[in-house]
Amino acid sequence: MKIRPSGAYTSGVGSRPAVFIDRDGTLTEEVGYVNHPSRLRLLPRSAEAVRRLNEAGIPAVVVTNQAGLARGYFTEAVMSAVNVELAAQLARGNARVDGIYICPHHPTEGEPPYRQRCECRKPKPGLLLRAAEEMNLDLSRSIMVGDKPSDLEVAPVVGARSVLVLTGYGRGEWEYQQDRFRVRPDYVAPDLFDAVEWALKAQTR
Repeated sequence: MKIRPSGAYTSGVGSRPAVFIDRDGTLTEEVGYVNHPSRLRLLPRSAEAVRRLNEAGIPAVVVTNQAGLARGYFTEAVMSAVNVELAAQLARGNARVDGIYICPHHPTEGEPPYRQRCECRKPKPGLLLRAAEEMNLDLSRSIMVGDKPSDLEVAPVVGARSVLVLTGYGRGEWEYQQDRFRVRPDYVAPDLFDAVEWALKAQTR
């Protein structure tokens, strides 16, 4: 499993499509800042969704903003322990993610190097661009899944499609704030499993 912090990225177009997955509210329960592994819980059907991607040979790549690092709410050691717990919970469902890419920055909070206006904090595309370069991914055939407008907004920047899930913040955002969306999702799914099913069908179109 690749765990990557942010950095300076260059674009690369590879041969494989991927499904990029936001973590909190999409793959796992939205509980605020996850400052201990015990706070991390997979949403229902998340392991099954990731397993479907594994079986189809489609990379499942987590891309997540974790400004709690910049704010001092948890350390890199805690973040690593949470990633280990995520892998363990998925493994219990016979699933795995192929990469975890993390933005630890915040533009105004914390101390350097965490306090910076980076190119990786979604909706900036840095996490996806780095994953594409390192994992030989074709972003134009890829799909971004998330529960917030910032997850949707990154997709067209790299030529990908997007799915909004109604877990986490998704239902409230869609029902009460969709008139403010700067990017409309290509599909709205009740959860990650349904999003993956749509993504797998979309790969054949």
